[in-house]
Amino acid sequence: MSLTHPSPNFGERRGAGQVGLVVVHYTAMATCAEAVARLCDPLAEVSAHYLIDEDGTLLALVDEGARAWHAGAGSWAGAADVNSRSIGIELANPGDRPFPERQMAALERLLSDILHRHRLPPQAVIGHSDMAPDRKGDPGPRFDWRRLALSGLSVWPVPVTPGDFFADLRAFGYPEAPEDALLTAFRLRFRPWASGPLDDSDRALAAGLRRFAVDVDGPPP
Repeated sequence: MSLTHPSPNFGERRGAGQVGLVVVHYTAMATCAEAVARLCDPLAEVSAHYLIDEDGTLLALVDEGARAWHAGAGSWAGAADVNSRSIGIELANPGDRPFPERQMAALERLLSDILHRHRLPPQAVIGHSDMAPDRKGDPGPRFDWRRLALSGLSVWPVPVTPGDFFADLRAFGYPEAPEDALLTAFRLRFRPWASGPLDDSDRALAAGLRRFAVDVDGPPP
């Protein structure tokens, strides 16, 4: 895909540099225009490969072969430098409202294309809050992860016998982080309506995640 709004904020992928993850974000800004300006501002030193407006318009900012600066500090499945292993997608949303149908439909088309081209499984699609649970909350509680899972573009656990909640999260890919941050990140994605202390519903869903695994180094050649 040709770049529609080229950003100067990128570098070379480090290490093997093979795409193994897709990280979904929201912009936390009032408008898409404001987000474009920031993601293309060399002084901001942030970017993403793609930005999707609320009306479904897809903007390409950084070539997929390059390392966009979207993930920051964090890790997934034991691997740091997520930027070198991922494609970053920003959704224009201040963080306090639902994601419109046209925006979600555009995201589904983009994810389907990315997963197909890079031969990635649906569990390779994660949220910013998944890989950085102690400092990030996007794409937030209003993002419809179950919808993506029903389209084969993410995963949704089937509850099983409750186990060791935090061990199950680590097996799925979550990084080491304070327990309260991990519970918050898990619930943002899988139980956004839940509150209170860790319970057996959390444990049963987390145990259901054990059947999924993420290969952060990407598929075999």
